[in-house]
Amino acid sequence: MVGSFSISRIDMKRMLTSMGVSDKSIESLLSSLNKMHRHVNAVAFVGMLQKIGLKQREISNMLRRIGIDDVSITEVFNTLDEERIKSAFGRIVELKVE
Repeated sequence: MVGSFSISRIDMKRMLTSMGVSDKSIESLLSSLNKMHRHVNAVAFVGMLQKIGLKQREISNMLRRIGIDDVSITEVFNTLDEERIKSAFGRIVELKVE
C-alpha cells in the first residue's frame, strides 16, 4: 500500500459519532493522534480504531470513505493480524503434563 490520505478532525469525529463511538473514546483517539503529530500509519490507525470498539466492517467502511481501496484495506488487516501473531508467538507458555 502506497500513498498518504488525510481526513479532517471534524469529518473523523462525524464518522465515528455516526458509528456510535462515545465522545470520550473519540477524544481519546484524537488526543493520541495529536501526540503522534497527526501522522500515523494505516496499520496503527486501524489498531486504534479496534481498541475503541469498532468492528472490521465499520473500519473498512471508514477507510473507503477516506479513499483507500479494498486491496489496501485487506493488506492493512492482514498486516495487523500478522503483527499480533508475531507478538503472541514470543510469549512464554507453561505446559504441565500429569
